[in-house]
Amino acid sequence: MLTMHNVKKIFRTDLVETHALRDFNLQVDEGDFVAVTGPSGSGKTTFLNIAGLLETFEGGTYELDGKNVSNLSDKQRSQLRNEKIGFIFQSFNLIPDLDLFDNVDVPLRYRGFNSAERKKRIENSLELVGLANRMKHLPSQLSGGQQQRVAIARALAGSPRFLLADEPTGNLDTKMALSVMELLKEINDTGTTIVMVTHDQDLAKQAKRNIYVRDGQVSELSEVVSLEHAANA
Repeated sequence: MLTMHNVKKIFRTDLVETHALRDFNLQVDEGDFVAVTGPSGSGKTTFLNIAGLLETFEGGTYELDGKNVSNLSDKQRSQLRNEKIGFIFQSFNLIPDLDLFDNVDVPLRYRGFNSAERKKRIENSLELVGLANRMKHLPSQLSGGQQQRVAIARALAGSPRFLLADEPTGNLDTKMALSVMELLKEINDTGTTIVMVTHDQDLAKQAKRNIYVRDGQVSELSEVVSLEHAANA
């Protein structure tokens, strides 16, 4: 589903050159649920932006669903992103003056679906997240957990091949966070591939696989734990 090999990302200013990713290697298989953890500034967000085709990179290769995306144009990346990827953000990114139905509808309009197809997709996705009876509510009339469920419905309405979730429970209390995590696990059980960046180790452990990013490089979390045990022995 997603394969990165020796990917490099460098941010440059007049005085500073920052290597955000260094020979970054990762493979995510179809149907996987991967939690990405690591300290602030380690490269997690840069990885997520590149995975979501929101940023380019300087070296290495990246294949998404079997397609090499390393040298695509902006238009080609945008088209592939709209067809293959659903995004879930920490801040929900809902439009406050649109009801739930219209919030979910926005990306579908960009995809060019007709009104009947959009209506079916919106209703199905809101049903999946348990909010079909509130589709005419505004975001301000919902709790934080419910707003995140709307954001998930919006991501799912386009039938993405995989979801990228950036701290999806970061603005939620423990009970709501667990509820959203259970929903993501249910979505993953239907076959949708999920990559989730999180600082919450307890939530990360509920994913099928954990990876740890440090200094722009990645390793399986089990390897990091083994190294830390060895260092403390």
